[in-house]
Amino acid sequence: MAKNGGTQLKGRENEALQTPTDLGRKGVEDITAELRKLLADTFALYLKTKNFHWHMSGKHFRDYHLLLDEHGDQIFAMTDDIAERARKIGGTTIHSISEISKYQRLKDNNEEFVAPLDMLGELSADNQALTRFFRAAHEVCEKNNDVATTSLIEVWIDQTERRTWFLAEIVSGIQAEQKPLSKAAGAS
Repeated sequence: MAKNGGTQLKGRENEALQTPTDLGRKGVEDITAELRKLLADTFALYLKTKNFHWHMSGKHFRDYHLLLDEHGDQIFAMTDDIAERARKIGGTTIHSISEISKYQRLKDNNEEFVAPLDMLGELSADNQALTRFFRAAHEVCEKNNDVATTSLIEVWIDQTERRTWFLAEIVSGIQAEQKPLSKAAGAS
């Protein structure tokens, strides 16, 4: 009897979280699964960006520190939109840090020290990976005729590509500064 009562309570709890939508149940489940992974990756990228922001050092400290703070703010702003999108279509979203860990595909960096070039290169690669994840989720949303989520994802792709561009340009510039002068340049 207690088990049956528990089952009924769980059913009422699930009903309380239902949101009316014209998307099919399977579509909602597929889209929500993608949004859950995107949210986990976005939180992971946010924390890594802030970690590198806090632990930045070196010659261009101020510029990189401020850039990563700006990137962190932009990434964090995406988290609420992703989670609320899942709820708007009748799905649920991440509940805890352990769920983030369960669903994230981007790797954490727990190193005590990371050189600035390595920080920026890693964030560039992670932003590129997040763009790929957004594109894959976009396909699922498009397949299920979820125009609103596809539209949001397109904005997030644009923001993520911008961060990738900035980071890649900085990394490229640092690497160019570190290359020794060619023999031709030294012969003048």
